[in-house]
Amino acid sequence: MLSFLIFNVVVLFTQAHDVSTKSETVLTNLDQARAVGGVILSQDVVTNLAVAYLTQLQLNQLSILNHSQGKCAGFERLTATEANQPGVILSNLATADLKIKTLSLAKKTILTWNEDFQKMADLANPNQLQETVAWISSYPSRYNKAPNPNQHVDDLKNRLQQWLQGAKWNFQIETIDHHSTKQKTLRVTIPGKSRPQEVIVMGGHFDSINQGYFSGDLSPGADDNASGSANLIEALKILKNSEQPERTWEFYWYAGEESGLLGSAEISKLAKEQSKNVIAVLQLDMTLFPGSGEHVVGLITDYTSPWLRDILTSINSTYVKARLVDDKCGYGCSDHASWHRQGYHAVTPFEATTSTMNHYIHTEKDVIDTRLSFLHSNSFTKYTVLFALVLGNSDMQPPVF
Repeated sequence: MLSFLIFNVVVLFTQAHDVSTKSETVLTNLDQARAVGGVILSQDVVTNLAVAYLTQLQLNQLSILNHSQGKCAGFERLTATEANQPGVILSNLATADLKIKTLSLAKKTILTWNEDFQKMADLANPNQLQETVAWISSYPSRYNKAPNPNQHVDDLKNRLQQWLQGAKWNFQIETIDHHSTKQKTLRVTIPGKSRPQEVIVMGGHFDSINQGYFSGDLSPGADDNASGSANLIEALKILKNSEQPERTWEFYWYAGEESGLLGSAEISKLAKEQSKNVIAVLQLDMTLFPGSGEHVVGLITDYTSPWLRDILTSINSTYVKARLVDDKCGYGCSDHASWHRQGYHAVTPFEATTSTMNHYIHTEKDVIDTRLSFLHSNSFTKYTVLFALVLGNSDMQPPVF
């Protein structure tokens, strides 16, 4: 009830980031599409998903509604081709989700503690993490429709070139153009030594948004998602001192997540079209607010892989020692959903449960303050380091469908 009250009040004061009358076709949760008055093109009452036709105002309302319920964007924009096949989109997603869910019966993963991996993870430094979050959140906005949506992307590219000098492995840093947004995704690739065709993906969205009215459009996005972006950066700095992995590592800072998973949707679709052998995907989105307590981490169970959740749980119990709490966030709450829809195995640990998350996100108040904990967020840097080392140097394969 409270979330819908918040939604109804806030909608009256929504800042029109998108002032055009252009409508969009999106994949989202059925009850939310109905709540904002969208035109339902196809629906699946079992999965509570819908392909809906929404105006820009309805898209803003949908985003605000999702935020009030502890979610981010909560939808994925569809291409024109996909929009013409709404039933196929829902059917394919239901099939992919069912196949991945059957893996919950798979044999549990048991990891052997590795001293070198532990030493690498223990290099994670909350003070350095704070410096990186402070830098990223110092930009007035990282919104994908801002006048200069790529300043922070270009700056990170230049900084990474400096930070990664002297690494024990070769690397490539590149920006990726998109059809759906002028903002670019940044990718760092470290080729694998013996199995370069097998890819381990680690990513987080690099954009921000402000959905307030009296805010002057400031969207510092310290928690959402300078935090996850900084975890990835700090993990790379640590991994710089590791040996070349057996498998390829790919690090992504995605464009336009807040406007409907724009960057990750294009990247994951292309990966599927190219039959790219992505073994595992880690998504970091909001890691700074210990709403459920210090070192209590939410583990999202919907639209994620039971196989990878099991591996992350084993990584946690073997090395990190945080408390994991299962939770759900609905479809499209972050970029892992893009990979999941394409049939790839993805996992996303979260700062807290969605009911106790940071409710200052998407406002000018999402800044570094005493409510945030860099010691708490430091665990996510460790997860990234260990995800890269464990999966990048093992022969573990996703269960075959």
